[in-house]
Amino acid sequence: MASLNKMIIIGNLGADPEVRYLDGGAVVATFNVATTEKFTNRNNEKVEQTEWFRVELWNEQAKVAEKYLKKGNSVYVEGRLRTEVWTDKEGKERTSLRVRASTMQLLGSPNADRQDDVPYEAPRQQAAPVQSAPTPPPATPRQQPAARKAPEPVPFESNAGDDDLPF
Repeated sequence: MASLNKMIIIGNLGADPEVRYLDGGAVVATFNVATTEKFTNRNNEKVEQTEWFRVELWNEQAKVAEKYLKKGNSVYVEGRLRTEVWTDKEGKERTSLRVRASTMQLLGSPNADRQDDVPYEAPRQQAAPVQSAPTPPPATPRQQPAARKAPEPVPFESNAGDDDLPF
């Protein structure tokens, strides 16, 4: 049976990314993203519920995160949920969840100093070829096509007694 492990998160960074350069040349950036849900409960009270997600980006995307992501930025993250197991200071085994991102897109301007509001999309781990749609020719005035008449509905005839179905 097929399976799927996919997370899509749109939220705000809780702090600047932590970036580490590893011995083999790999780069990893980790940061927290908060998502907030607002709703009214049964008692007609407004409730705000925030969930925090630990996200990691690798290599080129990690370098982009280091350069552009700052605390408070809105970001779109897509990736897989991973389980991490470690032993804490008291010797207890702990478990946490982390999102290993394959796609990250900064929502809004890449940094506060820039004046344009063009979203920046970080390079993907597995880049797909980019195809641009052809530009349509400029509109020229033409006559409206004649209105088409809808086809007449065909009545359904049931052959419930026939056994010529292929299954």
